[in-house]
Amino acid sequence: MRVLRDLIGHDFVANITGVRNDAVTVAAAPVSGAGSWVTMNELGKLLLFAGLILVAGGLILMLFGRTNLPLGRLPGDIIYRGKNTTFYFPLATSILVSVVLSVILYLVGRLKR
Repeated sequence: MRVLRDLIGHDFVANITGVRNDAVTVAAAPVSGAGSWVTMNELGKLLLFAGLILVAGGLILMLFGRTNLPLGRLPGDIIYRGKNTTFYFPLATSILVSVVLSVILYLVGRLKR
């Protein structure tokens, strides 16, 4: 009720629920137990940041596509071509990308300490 009152307004909640404004104080505890709710402003910033990360990742992938790096064509990548179907599993490429990202994140973690 408190969240509804805060988002919409006191009078609207009193008219819908039949409860006076000063009596609407019951609110469920946050799920995380942290004691605070995520505001729309914080959620908007989080979504904007996630979108920027996706755009940056897409640009990086587009730039890698223009180079002649053999990612996706390494020995160890599994490709099966049948009559009407193609199965592609980039095993070696996945392992290489995983190792590179692990090293980068390890170094970033070491620099933050």
